[in-house]
Amino acid sequence: MGRGGRTKDRDVPERRCIVTGEVSPKAGLIRFVVGPDGTVVPDVLEKLPGRGMWVTATRDALAKAGKGQFSRSAKAAVTVPDGLADEVERQLARRVVDLIALARKAGLAVCGFEKVKGWLAGGARVRALMQASDGSERGKTKLWTPEGARYFGCLTAQELGLAFGRETVIHGALASGGLSDRVVKEASKLRSMREIIDGEGTVGKDSKAT
Repeated sequence: MGRGGRTKDRDVPERRCIVTGEVSPKAGLIRFVVGPDGTVVPDVLEKLPGRGMWVTATRDALAKAGKGQFSRSAKAAVTVPDGLADEVERQLARRVVDLIALARKAGLAVCGFEKVKGWLAGGARVRALMQASDGSERGKTKLWTPEGARYFGCLTAQELGLAFGRETVIHGALASGGLSDRVVKEASKLRSMREIIDGEGTVGKDSKAT
């Protein structure tokens, strides 16, 4: 039994945020380590050696972490580089783009209004609908998020274009699969870092399917 009477799912790895003190699935947190020179380094891939410090994937949490929480967690004076949140966002965006590109090569992703609409209308098992944050709102409303799928609008048209090997892309979709699950996980962090909550954000509009 977990905190608040919640039954803990042992299959979901959890970590404690050094800012909020709350234990949450690590899918919603960013790992950091202290480098050899005492500088805090983001570990988006969660592979760097050293003791991990976990922070909720929001700019607000990162700002608070930089005001002493990193040092307290590391039990030593550390250097927090300027623009750390921007660097985390950049790495997350690159990670999402790379994963979508892998999904495309595996046949799990399509782009373009007609192809995406075909998947949605044809009963294909869609894991996520992706639309560029800077795309036409009128055009985006012509597509829909299938029941049980996720919606992401946290990438720009240029970023989506990189994932699909094009200059720009407005509409994309992911089929169900383990690779697509990884895209959803990382895109959720990026959405939080870009402060896209309840339909409004710094990059564009986004929402979560229920």
